[in-house]
Amino acid sequence: MTDVLRRGRGSLAFSFLVQGVAFALLVTRIPAIQDRYGVSDALLPAFLAAVPILAGVGSVTTERLVKRVRPSLLLRWSQPVVLLALLVVGAGERMVELGVALAAFGLAVGVLDASMNMLGVSLQRSYGRSIMLSFHAAYSLGGIVGASLAWVGAHWELALWVSYLPVVAVLLPAVLVGSRWYVDDGDAAPAVGEKAAGEGQVVVFKWLLPLCLVMTVAYIGDSTVSNWSAKYLKDVLGSSEQMATVPYNVYMVTTLLGRAIGDLGVRRFGAVAVVRGGALVAAGGFAVVAVASGAWVGMLGFTLLGFGLCVLVPQTFAAAGRLFPGASDVAVARLNVFNYLGFLIGSPLVGALGDVWSYRGAMIVPMVLVLVTLVYARSFAPQPDRYGGGHERPRTADVGRGSNGL
Repeated sequence: MTDVLRRGRGSLAFSFLVQGVAFALLVTRIPAIQDRYGVSDALLPAFLAAVPILAGVGSVTTERLVKRVRPSLLLRWSQPVVLLALLVVGAGERMVELGVALAAFGLAVGVLDASMNMLGVSLQRSYGRSIMLSFHAAYSLGGIVGASLAWVGAHWELALWVSYLPVVAVLLPAVLVGSRWYVDDGDAAPAVGEKAAGEGQVVVFKWLLPLCLVMTVAYIGDSTVSNWSAKYLKDVLGSSEQMATVPYNVYMVTTLLGRAIGDLGVRRFGAVAVVRGGALVAAGGFAVVAVASGAWVGMLGFTLLGFGLCVLVPQTFAAAGRLFPGASDVAVARLNVFNYLGFLIGSPLVGALGDVWSYRGAMIVPMVLVLVTLVYARSFAPQPDRYGGGHERPRTADVGRGSNGL
């Protein structure tokens, strides 16, 4: 069983990495995609918003599907769809082709993200120790690789399909082969007593809500960095255009480093302490960005943001698995929807505040929202602590009924 778990962990980490590559190749080439299809500036936000909205639909659909289909099968077939949709985005010529490809990409990403994190939560339970951050570290590494490949394509002025085709040709067969070793919850022994203690739980939304709020806040912060760091450095802090591209790369690197060591922190200090520390560091990063006197100070702030925000999302998924060990797949699928909600809120929120107030002031809002995480940090405690001290445990029922808890 140890070998089964080890292979399952490796194949799942590779899946996270591939998803990071694919997503980065899409979002970093948006200007080239816009030029290829003649998408106007007025129409572009609608195309960009459609992807997370459809991803949310895909995640909700996954909640229903996992009652009948193993998460490993959903992951096995959704990841090739994501890669092929990316290739169609690069190879298409008409607007309708772009719309269909982005729709397929969004729906498949929702299924993919939900099923990946379902498998990650169940593997962590089987391991009996924190490993969730390592999967998201692989995603961060994939994002760095994808952004680097996108830079090469843009630097050499390669057609989009020329940039995408070699990547898809290599990764598609690799993920199909790697999917042979995915480990579902029923394929591995859970930590002693943990699954049995929550068997047949109903996912009660009011108990999941604190984690949903933290997930939303984390992605508001993340989308603020990804969408506004370059503009902030250039327009507010007066950096060169070349230097303005650096903060996001630094953010991705620090996210990778933080997640690479984060599991050790969870094992040593506990999830609650790591989440509180991450929230404080992230809030400090936003504060530094808001008061920065120059580009280098601003880059320090974005660096702190990477180290702070990187722990929140993986630990939120892990906490959902601990909270509802008998219905973790349903809990993860529902929680995953708030990933896309935060992404949809973050960029427009900062942009609107920047226009009517100031971009410095706009950075204070995600700072305050991140600090709200401190209020809900106890939700990240192990399950016995969560329900100790007089708290009522969720009632048991048929797992299939758990999807009606919302």
